[in-house]
Amino acid sequence: MTDTTANTQAPTRPDSAIDQVANDYFDAVIELSPIEATFLGAPGEHDSYDDLSPAGLARRHQLNVDTLAKLDGLQPADDVDKVTLHAMRERLGLDVQRFEAGLVHQELNNIHSPIQVIRQVYDLMPTETSADWAVIARRLQAVPAALEAYFESLQYAADEGHRAARRQVQACIDECEQYTADDGFFGGLAGRADAADDATTEDLKKGIEAASAAYSKAAERLRTDFLEQAPEADAVGREIYALESQVFLGSKIDLEATYQWGQEELARITEMMQQTAEQIKPGASVQEAIAALDEDPAYRLEGTDALQKWMQGKADEVIAEFNGTHFDIPEQITTIECMIAPTTSGGIYYTGPSEDFTRPGRMWWSVPKGVTDFGTWRELTTVYHEGVPGHHLQVGQTTVRSELLNKWRRMLCWVSGHGEGWALYAEWLMADLGYMDDPGNRMGLLDGQSMRAARVVLDIGFHCGFEAPEEVGGGEWTYDKAWTFLKNHVNMNDGFLKFELDRYLGWPGQAPSYKIGERLWLELRDESKRREGESFDLKDFHRRALDIGSVGLDTLRAAVLDEL
Repeated sequence: MTDTTANTQAPTRPDSAIDQVANDYFDAVIELSPIEATFLGAPGEHDSYDDLSPAGLARRHQLNVDTLAKLDGLQPADDVDKVTLHAMRERLGLDVQRFEAGLVHQELNNIHSPIQVIRQVYDLMPTETSADWAVIARRLQAVPAALEAYFESLQYAADEGHRAARRQVQACIDECEQYTADDGFFGGLAGRADAADDATTEDLKKGIEAASAAYSKAAERLRTDFLEQAPEADAVGREIYALESQVFLGSKIDLEATYQWGQEELARITEMMQQTAEQIKPGASVQEAIAALDEDPAYRLEGTDALQKWMQGKADEVIAEFNGTHFDIPEQITTIECMIAPTTSGGIYYTGPSEDFTRPGRMWWSVPKGVTDFGTWRELTTVYHEGVPGHHLQVGQTTVRSELLNKWRRMLCWVSGHGEGWALYAEWLMADLGYMDDPGNRMGLLDGQSMRAARVVLDIGFHCGFEAPEEVGGGEWTYDKAWTFLKNHVNMNDGFLKFELDRYLGWPGQAPSYKIGERLWLELRDESKRREGESFDLKDFHRRALDIGSVGLDTLRAAVLDEL
């Protein structure tokens, strides 16, 4: 693999014609998407929103078409260009396919659609000064127009015969109501504005009122105009699923073979969990061992303050211990901030640093209402997944590489199979390095892996109409069978598990990308080791592979193995 140079003594690579197209595309996306600008920490209009109307989506589609046309006829100047060309054609080409298939206008689900993203952008906006809060106030006042444009697209999709399933519509109604409740996001926002002066505080209150009213209106509109008309069926069918799977993976997979592999992988992990349960409590079942861990004070944290401090301590610890040993961690990303999120969905996620690193990478924990006890045995593997050697190292190292990679590859291109696959690979790596030898912590790793393997089976089988496993009675997948299957293999409270199941049903192809991506990372490491023999160096492999950036799995494999 030659698409890299060392982090140290890395000469600046001059921009090529292909880099220029990629940089121009990045700039155009930022101009069209103030939301993206905020998420990336890039210069842009942070007090407004994307045009989510059919006309706005058409402009983004045309940008993709025009950029693909610009790439035609360009010849790579070096190996870096080969990767960029392959990756851009693959990514933008799939975006064009989704638009032409009518999938862009109908996006409505319980986790990653404009209903959530319009609100989530505030989590990453600066709040240190009164001027920062003035920007927030102006953006809040833009929420009604943003939601109105979004509903234009939903109606356009409905008129074309494309509607989200009823379960997803109801989930979004529930979320809108949560945001606007007295103790919801908007209700608590003003109380955080300590730095705002009197005039800004008044503008902020007006903005909160406007945004909250817009979300209340959105809930009612979803209820009256979309809920009853929404189809009962959750499955999207094999044709749509195949496209969505390719989008999340950057690779076409054999769906039947992967479905079978998921069941085999799940059985393997279940056996490992039973072996670990025996170490925790001889003669115990997995469920009994987990109950014992939950009751063990050695693994218990009380309150979100304790959770945040524990997260931060573990994240800082591994950065200090790994830098210069298992990884060369760039100085710019030796800081990570661990945060308790201002929402209560129950999710755990990572947001990357800004381009200038004034905003560090952050690990967010969204704690459900009423939850005050936390078990570190279950969550240590998540800290490694979101921090180092997981997303923080992966995303941060790519962002640092301005001397090698164009802006699109460093900051905008993100493929779930690559990114989430690496994060799962990172969890196993921590076990290989001895950080999960404690039986409780190892059970936490395996518990998470069981969930990731189970959703490969459920997600593919449910949406593609494959026969359900015998453990739930075989035959056609139903919601009840999916629930039973998850309960058999995932140890979480019912509220969080319901959220997860709704996520799989409403965001087809995304959940399996973690485990399928992990499989490719493991295969690439083993193949590189086979080819390089005694000269193989694991730290060097990690650095070279991560320097490619987040690309589709086919692109990654070809780049790592010098097959482009």
